[in-house]
Amino acid sequence: MEDWWKKEIAYQIYPKSFYDSNHDGIGDIRGIIEKLDYLQDLGVTLLWICPLYKSPMDDNGYDISDYYDVNPEFGTMADLDELIIKAKEKGIKIIMDLVINHTSSEHPWFQEAINHPDSPYHDYYIFKQGSQESNNWRSVFGGSVWEKVAGRDEYYFHSFSKKQPDLNWENPKVRKELYQMINWWLDKGIAGFRVDAINFIKKDQSYQNGIVDGKDGLSACFAYTRNQPGIEVFFEELKKETFDKYSCMTVAEAVGVQYPDLGIFIGEKGCFSMMFDFNYSNFDINQDEEWFRRQDWQVKDFKELLFKSQREVQKLGWIASFLENHDQPRSIDKLIKDKKNHHYYSKTMIAGMYFFLRGTPFIYQGQEIGMCNFTRESINDFDDIGSINQYKRAIEEGFTQEEALHFLNLRSRDNARTPMQWNQNQYAGFSDVKPWIKMGDHQEINVENQIHDIYSVYHFYQKMINIRKHEDILIYGDFVELKTNDNVIGYQRVYHDQVICCLCNFSELKQSIDHIEGDVLLNNYDDYIIGVLKPFQFVMIKLKF
Repeated sequence: MEDWWKKEIAYQIYPKSFYDSNHDGIGDIRGIIEKLDYLQDLGVTLLWICPLYKSPMDDNGYDISDYYDVNPEFGTMADLDELIIKAKEKGIKIIMDLVINHTSSEHPWFQEAINHPDSPYHDYYIFKQGSQESNNWRSVFGGSVWEKVAGRDEYYFHSFSKKQPDLNWENPKVRKELYQMINWWLDKGIAGFRVDAINFIKKDQSYQNGIVDGKDGLSACFAYTRNQPGIEVFFEELKKETFDKYSCMTVAEAVGVQYPDLGIFIGEKGCFSMMFDFNYSNFDINQDEEWFRRQDWQVKDFKELLFKSQREVQKLGWIASFLENHDQPRSIDKLIKDKKNHHYYSKTMIAGMYFFLRGTPFIYQGQEIGMCNFTRESINDFDDIGSINQYKRAIEEGFTQEEALHFLNLRSRDNARTPMQWNQNQYAGFSDVKPWIKMGDHQEINVENQIHDIYSVYHFYQKMINIRKHEDILIYGDFVELKTNDNVIGYQRVYHDQVICCLCNFSELKQSIDHIEGDVLLNNYDDYIIGVLKPFQFVMIKLKF
């Protein structure tokens, strides 16, 4: 069936932090294999696994030095083959991360380009001659997008880290090499890809200066490196040469896409099965993703962004519904401002709010037990390259160290990268040695505490998954927003003559709602009083006619 992926329940694994099977403090492939029963019991049907490829790990695997090999700290290709087979036996598909905007600076292509400028591989990347940078663009991770080549009046381009040189997609030889690699992985038996930073592959070829927007004298690169006109030509070729040849699932990471442009990403003519829409998830920061430029917001603001996303995507295609991933803070900290309200009811209300939207739901590891951010006291406690550069930028812009740390604790990618909390042991059952990154408080929030407690976040997720698997309305139904007061998010899923209604109270106070009656399919309280939502109550009702 062409659209099999609409039925899936996806679970994202950050392998470095999931489960350590070989006692080195780093999660690995065999650790994932050992936890397949857990994932099957939870009910997920598809795993998105963050990069396992060979890498010097400058950006935790998103800097790939060999697309055809596994990084030794994660295991071997034989381990990965075994994972694909054993997961399939349990009814679980695997999608891999596909990183094709850039490689590692240690990739043989780039090493050849640097060492032999007359080599064909020199045109695999973006080089500019000169004694200074070609323009004033700032990279996503801070500093200039241009890095000088030692010993030559030449610079190479990097949208992200200087150890992540961008591939030159204008070169057909590059594209052909990438298509060959993609098809090799699909032939191996994976179900598809999550496609990283794919809307960066087309650059503004004028390479003009941008308007200076920071005290560093630089200009954010996004307006010139992301969602550029003509990218659809690359997408059409990519789809034709790879994805169209397989019954695979693809989900695009595409930040900053304007809704009129959705059609080149998803839908009948789009390149991908679905995409993550960050227009509703990045509501708390500005469009240039600077964490120190905080945006004030209320529930009604988030609701309108969420509803607009559903309305616009529904017009032509499909979406991947999510709250958390390896680049986002934990959702409870992001969506519920007062920490005293971080508890079972608020966590399950948020879960119900997103899980039944129109789209394929994605769960990020630890989300199903309600894992939280934790506060770090020093910049030295952060591992993420993006966080360290955001700290430097905040200081440059005149914020104090305390303010800069506050911004990081709210938004750091490390918030989601702490080890999975399996039990109360010293290292949370993730490992029996000190993990590669500092851990959060795992005494209360862990799998062992919740798996036998029917009133736990884990069991609520288990119930949500089971309901979605058995209600076609929640897969194929249209999305219809409900008019409610500002503290309540309410919507319906409508399919033929069937209606399911989801109601979410984002307040610590009772809220009045319309009188909605029917069969209660799911409720994070023991009772539902018609016309009233208790504090942080979520209730799902199948209407009777």
